[in-house]
This record gives sequence, C-alpha cells and structure tokens, in this order.
Amino acid sequence: MAGALELRGIGKHFGALAALCDINLQVGADELLVVLGPTGAGKTTLLRTVAGLETADEGQIVFGGQDITHATPAARDMAFVFQNFSLYPDWSVRRNMEFPLKAPGRDLAPAAIAERLAWAAELLQIEALLERPAAQLSGGEMQRVAIGRAIVRQPQLFLLDEPLTNLDAKLREALRLELVVLRRNLGIPMIYVTHDQAEALSMGDRIAVLSEGRILQVGTPETVYRKPLSPLVARQLGQPAINLLEVRRQNGAWVVAEDVQVMAATEGEGSMLLGVRPEDIAPLGGQSAGKIRVAEDMGATWILLVDWAGTEIHIAVEKGQTWRPGDEIYPLVNPRRAILWETDHDQVLRR
Repeated sequence: MAGALELRGIGKHFGALAALCDINLQVGADELLVVLGPTGAGKTTLLRTVAGLETADEGQIVFGGQDITHATPAARDMAFVFQNFSLYPDWSVRRNMEFPLKAPGRDLAPAAIAERLAWAAELLQIEALLERPAAQLSGGEMQRVAIGRAIVRQPQLFLLDEPLTNLDAKLREALRLELVVLRRNLGIPMIYVTHDQAEALSMGDRIAVLSEGRILQVGTPETVYRKPLSPLVARQLGQPAINLLEVRRQNGAWVVAEDVQVMAATEGEGSMLLGVRPEDIAPLGGQSAGKIRVAEDMGATWILLVDWAGTEIHIAVEKGQTWRPGDEIYPLVNPRRAILWETDHDQVLRR
C-alpha cells in the first residue's frame, strides 16, 4: 500500500497525561482510515497533531515523502472538518466556502474561486443554499457546507473529527454513505475519527482501534470484527457487545464455572477467556438450559438476554419464531466463530 501519511512513534503529553503513546500508523494514498475509540482515547489529539495544531513530543510525521513533524499547519495542505461545523453564522454559504480560498498566500483569481465553489456545491448538492446565511441552515445543511469548505481547497489529506455526531440517526446514515462516495470520487486520503462503531464498520477501508492513547489493532473492518487481538478491541465493535466467558479446559471441552460445557476444546490449555458474538450463538441445540430474561424485538432480529451457565449472555436471533421472557432455551456456541484469549487479557479488560 502506497503511504500518503506515516506516523512513526508519535507521542504527545499534556503535563503528566500521556495523550498519545508510540503511535505508528500509515494512511494509504487512496484510503479512508477510521480511527475508532471511546471519549478520551486521544482521537482528537491525534488529528490535531497530524494537522500541526499540536506539536508531537516524540516521533516523526512523514507526508508525501517529506518530514513535516515541525511544519506549520498552513504548510501541510490538509483540510480539517470539525464536529461543531465552525461556520460564520452571519455569512452566506458562498462566503463561508470562499473563505479558505481567499486566505493570504492563496492568490487565486476570482474566476478560479467561482469555478471551485460551483464544483463543490454541485458535488454536495447545495447550489440552492449559496446565498442563504449559515444561521438559517439545518444541521445536515451546515455539515454539507463545512465539508464543502474543506474540499474547495482541494487538499492532499482530509481530517474529519466526528463530523456527524450532532446529527440525527437517519441523517448520519445518509451522510456517511455520501462521504464514502465523495472521498472515493475525489481520490484524496481521509482520516475519520469516531466513537460510533456503525460508522467505523460501514465507512472504513481500514480501522485503527485507539484506547488510552495507544493503537490496539489496525485492520480491515472484517478482520478487526472477526479477529480482534484482545477483548478491549472486541468490545469496541458489535451491538450488543461480544459475550465474554471465563472458561477452563476439562475433559476435552471448554467449561464455565458451573461445569457447563461451552464447546469442544481443540486448542489452548488451562484457563482462557472466550469471546463469542451474539449472532454466533444459536438459541437451541446445546446441552445446558438457559432462561430468557429479556426479549427485544429489533425488527429483523430478536436480541435475547439469557441467564445461562451462571452468567448473562446476549443472543441475536433471526425472525421466524417468537421469544418471550421466561422461555427455556439451549444455547449452542458456533466454535468456528469463537475467540480464545489468554486470561491476562481479562485483567486488561477489567482495568
């Protein structure tokens, strides 16, 4: 993969707080990389450091083959889209979008500015809004304008900091698809940070999972979802969250505390932490009974909260049968989809 951007051992501290720790990351020249993590993980600090709004305390940033670790933000040719839109409310949409093109040092002719503005407005379908004051726009329109203001610059890299967070669910879904298509058509790499797993799974060519300032795993959405390196990674993706069971090997099977057999043991020894996603447990076919506590009708599926083997598990079941609280079921784990980790991973998770 050709690398447009490479972060080598980036560290950033705010006093005693280590906001970023030894970040090594590469963004392809035609890639949408999603950085996924909870609040406080360091996502915004990572973007601001890439943009030059924060200075890295350790490491090196290479962009387009050039060391830009200490370059000014203006010299980096990157466009930043913020969560809160950051439009001038009394200015028209046209004036907001023209603003970065009239910055000192741009030296663009009025005809070139008009051409770029028309191009961006057509791409984002906001031609009818150009003369409207920004204060009169809806949330979705404001975000389109904020994105338009970024793309008129025709930068070498897009940096998006949770840009859809303040929008309603339906509009978020529509705009995230539009952003993927827009980035692909422009052919400009993008780093998109979010805490929303649906955005990460649906948008990213690759996902970088960030926690407490550290990169835990980087891979395609399918790899990170199906082959997480740790429970911390596994719990960042999937709704409901992955089921985690402390198991031990006994008589060729993995069993839980009540000696309930979960599945056959083909690898591993001693005690392990087993992860299995709700969609990878069938409600019938197992050997030990469980009782449904809650049955949520989610439209296409049932989400069952089940008391089983001395713990609680979630099971996602396709429609076809009605399930009710109090029903007895016999959970069956799909061993091909289950994941085993050493028990020290559990200590990391509990921390």
